[in-house]
Amino acid sequence: QVQLVESGGGLVQPGGSLTLSCAATIPFFSLYRMGWYRQAPGKQRELVATITGGGSTNYADSVKGRFTISRDNAKKTVPLQMNSLKPEDTAVYYCKADRPSTQNYWGQGTQVTVSS
Repeated sequence: QVQLVESGGGLVQPGGSLTLSCAATIPFFSLYRMGWYRQAPGKQRELVATITGGGSTNYADSVKGRFTISRDNAKKTVPLQMNSLKPEDTAVYYCKADRPSTQNYWGQGTQVTVSS
């Protein structure tokens, strides 16, 4: 059974850091592009960052230079290092696995709140 489990969310002050992690129970993990998305109250879900099995990354302009996505194909984990956090980064953060011609998978989400 495929599962994506996010962890690491919480409350942090502006300018602070958090590291989210996505633990995947998924066969052929390295073939999946993994991504982090977020959804703030009243807004649509948006892309934060993605990483291919080979390590190519893509970031939303709003997080470039502040967030770093990585992956460990052996451990099937996808960390998201978030630095210099801003109140506008407050959202539920979701992990996603996708692969051409197959089903996409989503985690249940983890809340990140940036507030003083």
